[in-house]
Amino acid sequence: MGGVESLQGKLLIASPTLLDPNFARSVVLICQHGADDGALGLILNRPTEAPVVEFLPDWAAHLSPPDVVCEGGPVQREAAVSLALIDGDPPEDGWVPIGEGLGLLDVSTPPWEVPGKVTALRVFSGYAGWSPSQLESELARFDWFVVTALPDDPFSVAPERLWRTVLTRQPGRLKLLTHYPPDPTLN
Repeated sequence: MGGVESLQGKLLIASPTLLDPNFARSVVLICQHGADDGALGLILNRPTEAPVVEFLPDWAAHLSPPDVVCEGGPVQREAAVSLALIDGDPPEDGWVPIGEGLGLLDVSTPPWEVPGKVTALRVFSGYAGWSPSQLESELARFDWFVVTALPDDPFSVAPERLWRTVLTRQPGRLKLLTHYPPDPTLN
């Protein structure tokens, strides 16, 4: 992979100084990452008001609360990307593994045709994408903090609080950023 350590399955926590409105105070799960292909991730903490059940009624029993579409990122917002946790065997087709039982699932397949049990499902509108070495440049500028994801992070019942929640459990100085004001000039 050209000396680049894969961040697949890790979380990117936006630095408080990252002011790009697409990513300010975001928590991104890295779904794919490689030196030649760049990176693809999903913003986990931007729920919308749109109920998923309106678009995928067959999947209603598998949706993680809140069962609304989340903004996955600024790339191809019209595309739906589904993140699932499967207990057992994932499907042979329509599955992109991220970690243990966690992956991107093609929900055009009905749930009863998935070999394993879908224990959690979240649907995203769009995704975050980085060209080769773009993410590494942003990491070098300290735009992001890389942390380990906990199994429940992608399916948090309170995704809008995830930035603060993930920072709170970090050791040392990173934990102090939990209380960093959105606009430090107003302090």
